[in-house]
Amino acid sequence: MRVALFTETFLPKIDGIVTVVCLLLDHLAARGIESVIVAPKMGVERYNQTPVIGVPGITLPLYPELKVGPPTLSTYQQLKAFNPDIAHFIHPALIGGFGLLMAKRLDIPTVASFHLDVARLVHHFNLGFIEPMADWLTRTLFNWADYALAPSRLVQGELLALGVKNVGLWRRGVDAERFHPRYRTLDMRRRLSDGHPDDIILLYVGRLSGEKRLDQLKPVLERVPNTRLALVGNGPARADLETHFAGLPVQFMGYMQGEALSQAYASADIFVFPSALETFGLVVTEAMAAGLPVVASRVGGVADVVQEGVTGYTFDVGDVEAMIAGVQQIAASRERIARMGQAARAFAETQTWPAMMDEVVDLYVRLIEQRRDRAA
Repeated sequence: MRVALFTETFLPKIDGIVTVVCLLLDHLAARGIESVIVAPKMGVERYNQTPVIGVPGITLPLYPELKVGPPTLSTYQQLKAFNPDIAHFIHPALIGGFGLLMAKRLDIPTVASFHLDVARLVHHFNLGFIEPMADWLTRTLFNWADYALAPSRLVQGELLALGVKNVGLWRRGVDAERFHPRYRTLDMRRRLSDGHPDDIILLYVGRLSGEKRLDQLKPVLERVPNTRLALVGNGPARADLETHFAGLPVQFMGYMQGEALSQAYASADIFVFPSALETFGLVVTEAMAAGLPVVASRVGGVADVVQEGVTGYTFDVGDVEAMIAGVQQIAASRERIARMGQAARAFAETQTWPAMMDEVVDLYVRLIEQRRDRAA
């Protein structure tokens, strides 16, 4: 089997979408499946065994980590030379939209997976007039593919309500060896807490941007005694957040990768996630794998993975009082933090990436066989 992937974002950018794409490419290679990826031209020509067909583009002023541009004739010629059996579109937009045309031209089956709620994102940035167009584009492109995949039951329902047909689930997993309680260290606790390792350390990992609602964590620190906050990641809202949290026990850790990130997860006490927009929220299951109970808004796949009162608490987006209550209940005792963290770890151990990726490979096989049967 030969698989062509199309994505609007790829390395060297690091985010949840890129993480999933790289894990999928790794899994395909492990299964002996050849792959190629069509992505923005950002200087990366190969990822492990997968060649990258770079699409030239321009840098977005509001999002300098991305380059945007349509595929070219050269893109199509390289794709045709690869001779794929199936094409998988990681949330098709510009690259993916033109890629769908290429796949139709090559007469191969297509899969489109949902990774970013563009309509709600533009609404959040007060660009609501674009929202109907974004919904129309999502419905059109995802229906143009032979099959659509949603990352959670919540998003699956939203896509069906939007008018997208043939929507299945591509659940998210976690690397329970990379994110593990054994990475807990006193030195990292000191770093996360600015030298106060005996306090209760609240942790957030992800992009520092407005839609993450990180400003709403301020009253948590003000009302829950002996709590400190560590923010791992970077983004356009960092300067505003530094001003917002001035005088409060907040550490800005910047980007962290590899073992340092594993240590950061495992060395905290409670994972907090007030985001208003997510399609899944990979960081939630990563935190659970590291042994942290979670207090998170009900977005993306959070409701699929957090068991109320057992592994954490969830709340409606913007319900700060409920978020405070969740943190208070967990932080009531070290014994409760440990017990809920152990339950979170136990659940995460059941959510392996290989099982989730095999479901996608099985879908590829089924769609290829269906296409061949129709052609026979």
